[in-house]
Amino acid sequence: MAKIYALPDLQYDYGALEPHISGKIMELHHDKHHAAYVKGANEAIAQLEEVRRSDDFRRISALEHLLAFNVSGHVLHSLFWQNLSPEGGDKPTGELGQAIDRDFGSFASFRKQLTQAAITITGSGWAALSWDPLSRRLVTTQIHDHQSETTQAGVPLLVLDAWEHAYYLQYFNEKAKFFEAVWNLWNWNDVAARFRVAQGVDLKLENVIAPPAK
Repeated sequence: MAKIYALPDLQYDYGALEPHISGKIMELHHDKHHAAYVKGANEAIAQLEEVRRSDDFRRISALEHLLAFNVSGHVLHSLFWQNLSPEGGDKPTGELGQAIDRDFGSFASFRKQLTQAAITITGSGWAALSWDPLSRRLVTTQIHDHQSETTQAGVPLLVLDAWEHAYYLQYFNEKAKFFEAVWNLWNWNDVAARFRVAQGVDLKLENVIAPPAK
């Protein structure tokens, strides 16, 4: 039997992120929305097992989409909860802070770029700070829904939920205010730990990056 996905507990109380994110939003977001993606991922796995048993692959395209959507939603939400902290905010120091300055010019420039990536998503999606193991640099990414238009091989380090359910009960149609408020909550220790691990990714792809121009 295949392993099943599980909803992780939050590492803080629902109301711990107030006033920036209300306890009611956190409760609904975690217990209802995230839980639905976990349920959907496990159902997709079960249906794929049935497809293999019956040797009837006519539904494979729909099931692969269902699996990608729900597993990606599960992964991104699990990251999001750990990226946030009641003691968060300010800006990163050390290796992560230096890498952000190197790859974005400054922390202020990075903050503006990630926020604008979230604000300008059409429909539902996420903005992310990711590590590109090919160019060995930090990049921002727009993720439509949970899985569309991602950069292959990129490792997400910090993710910002731009779906309406993440903010609407508190910020209504003023989503830009939510994206600004979240900067008071980022857990840079968590992001820095992910950055250290991500730098060890080696895709074993040769000659795919041109040397810097002289």
